Amino acid sequence: MRILLGVSGGIAAYKAVLLLRLLREEGHAVRVIPTASALRFVGAPTFEALSGEAVTDEVFEDVAHVPHVALGQGADLVVVAPATADLLARAATGRADDLLTSTLLTARCPVVMAPAMHTEMWEHPATRANVATLRERGVIVVEPASGRLTGADTGPGRLPEPEEIARVALDAARAAGQGPAPAADAAHDLAHDATQHDLTGRAVVVSAGGTREPIDPVRFIGNRSSGRQGAALAEAACARGADVTLVAANVDETVAASARAAGAVVVPVETTAQLRDAVRAAAGQADVVVMAAAVADFRPAEVPGSKIKKVPGEGPAPIALVENPDVLAELARDRLRAGQLVVGFAAETGDARGSVLEHGRSKARRKGADLLAVNAVGSGRGFGAPVNAVTVLDGQGEVVAEASGTKRAVADAIWDVVAKALPSI
Repeated sequence: MRILLGVSGGIAAYKAVLLLRLLREEGHAVRVIPTASALRFVGAPTFEALSGEAVTDEVFEDVAHVPHVALGQGADLVVVAPATADLLARAATGRADDLLTSTLLTARCPVVMAPAMHTEMWEHPATRANVATLRERGVIVVEPASGRLTGADTGPGRLPEPEEIARVALDAARAAGQGPAPAADAAHDLAHDATQHDLTGRAVVVSAGGTREPIDPVRFIGNRSSGRQGAALAEAACARGADVTLVAANVDETVAASARAAGAVVVPVETTAQLRDAVRAAAGQADVVVMAAAVADFRPAEVPGSKIKKVPGEGPAPIALVENPDVLAELARDRLRAGQLVVGFAAETGDARGSVLEHGRSKARRKGADLLAVNAVGSGRGFGAPVNAVTVLDGQGEVVAEASGTKRAVADAIWDVVAKALPSI
């Protein structure tokens, strides 16, 4: 695949070197097109040595080959990382005052931009308007990560890690019919790998992770959910064209960052009450709500303001528990938007009272959701594992689909079922 890597002038330009290496190691031909400012952060010899191709920001070099037109015309994928506020503004207004912006005007392949700038610049109305304009034109503008910026500043505006940018960009190229399916997941049929935009125009809410209920200021009741399946659902929905909100309960920042890089809006929460409020706030505008989070069934009736102390010779004081709201059942009952599809997850283990599937069928009928994805946890599957296996049930407990493999493969299999169940727009 022929990839153009645009680099604009921000301190995060050094990460473009790592992204270049990743793309080259995947076997792609990559030409770097920097802005003049980018070359003040990373010199042309570095890009040339790693890409094996000449590097320039000038439209008046190699004029006989008309590079400002030919480069875009011959590209299979354009990635701009970092994309500064200035570059976003010039691209949104159709400027063509250097080789990179000229190339962006001639490219008819997928274009992915990974912004990086200070929080105030990212949140400025002008930048947000420019991003909206670019997205309306079909450009994939990934959400920046939150974290340490230049100096002591922290906040949203940090460039996502090169691995995340590469994954989003290559997914976009595969969705457009460029390049092979991911070798690491050969069982993941390309038809299920974001090659269809069957969720375009849909608003989706996904919950992920595991809620934590405080016992005291330092301890909590929780579970082993990593949030990776929920994040995979969010990423797959983004790739299929949806506007996605991910309500993330205590997920690792790398998991949240991956979802942001795919285009999801990530709302961090901790407790069941916080998750319930966040999901319901977003669900009012959603076509689909997927409750993939592992929600704590109970919480302490009272939470002391100081740490519970161990007293030598005395046993632990009992902790009175109260039941948490059943968020999935409430969503299924209330349907906060007309025609809304509600999907639940049930992590189960078999016991003397029944098998995993039997427990799942009982829960499907009890919860009232349209679909319930039942997965057995343990034995290297489910919580914390890289792979998963689910049986998708309808509201009556009947099997409508089964899927296994990576969590992304499972996510796309679930969206296949959901997309067919959604009414036409």
